[in-house]
Amino acid sequence: MAKIKKGNKHLKRSAIVNLILLLTIVVLVNIAGSFSFFRLDLTAEKRYSLSKSTIKLLEGLPDVVYVKVYLEGEFPASYKKLRNSIKEMLDEFRAYTPNVEYEFINPSASEDENERKAVYRQLVQEGLTYTTPVEEKGAGVSQTLIWPGALFTYRGRTIPVQLLKSTTYANEEQMISRAVNDLEYEMTNTIRKLGTTIKPRVAFIEGHGELDSLETKDLSIGLEEYYSVERVRIDSNLTSLVYRAERKDSLIFVPRYKAIIVAKPDSAFSEKDKFLLDQYVMRGGKIIWVIDRVAASMDSLSSYNATMVYPQELNLDDLLFKYGARVNSDLVMDLSSSVIPVVVGMVGNQPRFEPKRWPYFPLVLPASNHPIVNNLNAIRFEFANSIDTVGAEGIRKSILLRSSERSLKINAPARISLNILREKPDAKIYSQKDIPLAVLLEGKFNSVYKNRLIPSLMNNPVIGYKESCDKENRMIVVSDGDVMRNIVNRSDNRVAPLGYDRYTGELFGNKDFLLNCVNYLCDDAGLISVRSREAKLRLLDETKLKANRAVIQIRNVVIPIVCLLLAGTVLVWMRKRKFSKAA
Repeated sequence: MAKIKKGNKHLKRSAIVNLILLLTIVVLVNIAGSFSFFRLDLTAEKRYSLSKSTIKLLEGLPDVVYVKVYLEGEFPASYKKLRNSIKEMLDEFRAYTPNVEYEFINPSASEDENERKAVYRQLVQEGLTYTTPVEEKGAGVSQTLIWPGALFTYRGRTIPVQLLKSTTYANEEQMISRAVNDLEYEMTNTIRKLGTTIKPRVAFIEGHGELDSLETKDLSIGLEEYYSVERVRIDSNLTSLVYRAERKDSLIFVPRYKAIIVAKPDSAFSEKDKFLLDQYVMRGGKIIWVIDRVAASMDSLSSYNATMVYPQELNLDDLLFKYGARVNSDLVMDLSSSVIPVVVGMVGNQPRFEPKRWPYFPLVLPASNHPIVNNLNAIRFEFANSIDTVGAEGIRKSILLRSSERSLKINAPARISLNILREKPDAKIYSQKDIPLAVLLEGKFNSVYKNRLIPSLMNNPVIGYKESCDKENRMIVVSDGDVMRNIVNRSDNRVAPLGYDRYTGELFGNKDFLLNCVNYLCDDAGLISVRSREAKLRLLDETKLKANRAVIQIRNVVIPIVCLLLAGTVLVWMRKRKFSKAA
């Protein structure tokens, strides 16, 4: 008996010590947590880890952002995943700032049909749209009205956000997977827009046959979310691109635009305009060159099966060469290409069309990890030229887009013909690979006019000639002007989304690529890093789920309970055995 009492006393003392030790650890951890904050994300793609730029934005919020999410109620399981992902993302935001508040609202909660319709009308007026997914229920189907959107309100200003965007080339699960992947970008981007009062200015250059405002309308709409978009003619005007202001006894020179876009010019730049572009770069201005060195168009093939293509002179070769790139007078052919309809025969008096891959329209799937192109969809080119990088001192060259492993170059002038589609392409001919189609240039650029100007021009204070950049600068060269052109219906001036393929109905990544280019040049790298993140939504295989429903239920419900009961039984038995020996 004495031994039993002594053993019980020892166990009691040990339990008290363990309890005190546990409480001490909990208190110390809480004290440490009040001074430092950290979170562990064990998911493979770091789904629950916000980017540094998002965290910085949230921690700097001076006021409350209130979010109303209208994805609540009864709906299919895939939409519940989207709803839960939205809530998890908002909770993650709240972990870094108390200035994010949210609520989930069921717009179909009312049993009165008139009240529901009134709510629906209000949501449409706010800028949200609904979807009606079809869900199988037994022998029939049912349709539910779902509003996968939210309203973000900040300091009296409200912006609608459509969190699920429909695309013509993706099924419902793929669209939801994409929506989950883009949640951080959509929410962060909206908060940025709400807090932005003055937008940086960007401009499209005009006056050299560039794409007009309708042909660049969809890109302009995308840019207007972040920038004030203008169109400007240089016309040899010294103040067209660089602002000159007097300060005491000197002039200061400031770029008027954060970035400018040269979109598919078809005529030569004058030396004066080229000089002003060069000095804009020397003063820190950024440029996207989207140019064609060969004049080629499908319009010339509409009446005849063949046509000649010729180089076109833009008077930009020496400028780009000095900066580190050369766009060649050739055409890139690629076996990885988009399709066009081709007449293959007649049915009665009507032509019969078949889609054929047109090697002059390369489809480029980005292989680089650079944030501009990371995780982008394929980008559609039309009559692209090759780019060479040349040895400009101190300039770093990053190839953003390349042709596939089965491609080739043909020099212009050249004859192109639809007749090549009548036969299967010979893969042996397409022996070239990784031909550069878009390149990023970074560094301290030198003026192409260095050591070329007469002293009176070099020393003229009004001109303010500068022979090199004081700080590092950036520019991007893309060797196809059509990569920026959206389709325009001239009868009513309606435009299709940029990257839309009229023959297949697919939407390619042209717009995202160009938005990323402008964002990167304008130092919005944080926005790009969020947009290019990829979080995989691991969806269940519906076919396997239906075929093995009973087995899956047993594995996930019955087996864990049985294992828990067995473990409990073993622990009780071991405890009884231990104390029976002690007695």
